[in-house]
Amino acid sequence: MTTSTLMASHWRLLQDTDPDIANAIRDELRRQSTGLELIASENFVSRAILEAAGSVFTNKYAEGYPGRRYYGGCEFVDVVESLAISRAKALFKADHANVQPHAGAPANMAVYFAAMKPGETVLGLNLAHGGHLTHGHPLNFSGQLYKVVPYGVKKDDERIDYDEVDRLADQHRPKMIMVGASAYPRVIDFARIRAASKRVGAVMTTDMAHIAGLVAAGLHPSPVPHSDFVTTTTHKTLRGPRSGMVLCTERYAKDIDKAVFPGLQGGPLVHIIAAKAVCFKEAAEPAFADYQKQIVANAKRLSEALSTAGFRLVSGGTDNHLMLVDVFSKGLTGKLAESALGKAGITVNKNAIPFDQNPPMVASGVRIGTPAVTTRGMKEAEMDTIAGFITRALKTPEDDRALAMIRAEVESLCEKFPLYPD
Repeated sequence: MTTSTLMASHWRLLQDTDPDIANAIRDELRRQSTGLELIASENFVSRAILEAAGSVFTNKYAEGYPGRRYYGGCEFVDVVESLAISRAKALFKADHANVQPHAGAPANMAVYFAAMKPGETVLGLNLAHGGHLTHGHPLNFSGQLYKVVPYGVKKDDERIDYDEVDRLADQHRPKMIMVGASAYPRVIDFARIRAASKRVGAVMTTDMAHIAGLVAAGLHPSPVPHSDFVTTTTHKTLRGPRSGMVLCTERYAKDIDKAVFPGLQGGPLVHIIAAKAVCFKEAAEPAFADYQKQIVANAKRLSEALSTAGFRLVSGGTDNHLMLVDVFSKGLTGKLAESALGKAGITVNKNAIPFDQNPPMVASGVRIGTPAVTTRGMKEAEMDTIAGFITRALKTPEDDRALAMIRAEVESLCEKFPLYPD
């Protein structure tokens, strides 16, 4: 199905009802189709997932859980949610799964509510060192409701300082240790942190939102055997709808279910749970493992090509799907680099790097990931081409004419890898 066919078939009625929204959707599809999506947390879902997400389940309220609903007419909702639960448990070899969280942040919030009381201490990776807002940032609920002790990466190799984790755990005796990251390009040693959590009696929670697809494919060690709770989004490398999920041991099953509903959310988004069920089914297929292997291969190739071009990569490279590029060492800010690349048809996000000298909204780096371009079928040769585009764009970041010329080449490349091919 070509882009124009997809637009015509999906939005004919919408065009008549609300042309403003129809046009915005059309423009967004064109943007996604003609540009290179290198934001590490974004991906492109299958047409089957799109169809499930846009289904009549959007009409249904279903407060409660399968077999225990507060509304009638949930017999088919129960089928969908039960399938999503069983598939998630099988995919990640987990005791229990709650598939109702609307996103990753509510999933994390549910774990805090299930495992901690306000004012108790949590150890979490510093946002400035690759962590996430919900791991204890002072502007987030996690930093406002709980006492947060941040750990970070070492200055010499920019990898998690596990000795610091041990020291801080022993010193502060946290109720919970939060593991995981939003911008960390290396494999995480879950067993090492589990040892610290057991020694001090802390609950261990792993936010695997970024690496869930790699974990499902066996390309990153699984946090499930080591963690009391595992949270994740279902998009990113997992390539499902934008939503969330919590996995946990049987011991905490009732606690997490109560924390999600009625503690945090009301009616679940059943149409999105249906799309999650499709996502988990797709992720269990052999082709998904091949896809994840290509994500990693592409990230390695792109990081090597950028390094060869003279860019400094945080920690020296990547083990997973993303890389952090220090553009400040080239005299640029992350904000300027993001803008220049955007004009060239390449979407990235500015990102702080460890020990950053610039404020977060300016930043010294950009975060780059390969899940979305890999979904389109691009491989190592295209990563070399993309590295060339990036290098050229950042040599002339304020030359709109030069950036427009690169954009034309980007669009030509994207035409060879259609977003939703026939």
